[in-house]
Amino acid sequence: MRAGYDYIGVGVGAMVFNEAGEVFLARRGPQASNERGYWEFPGGKVGFGETLAEAITREFLEEYGMTIELGEVLGVNDHILEREQQHWVSPTFLARYVAGPPRILEPGKCSEIGWFSLASLPEPLSQVTLDDLRLYQARREKEGA
Repeated sequence: MRAGYDYIGVGVGAMVFNEAGEVFLARRGPQASNERGYWEFPGGKVGFGETLAEAITREFLEEYGMTIELGEVLGVNDHILEREQQHWVSPTFLARYVAGPPRILEPGKCSEIGWFSLASLPEPLSQVTLDDLRLYQARREKEGA
């Protein structure tokens, strides 16, 4: 049985900002489990017995060599990919880049990475990333930023 296919999977992501206020995105590679070629706020599967915070911290270190500091949870998305017949529940953290020059450590899963201003994000963006951007913008408008 496979998470996301045979039962609802739990994934976790992070919207990571650097000191310049840019956000880190990764382009899903040819061996990604879904939405290949789409840009995303990175994340991954939560392992059994692993907390959300442990999972996303581990994913950034394993996949990009980055250390991040987690803030609050931005929100939780129903990540239903009808075309790919997958269903995930995906919380996303707001986070800050701390250390480790970003690099691609799993090239099959990721083909490009970069820092981008929110005003000039690459396309296409994954479904969960679009959902996260809506949540982030709504939060900023509510806070008056």
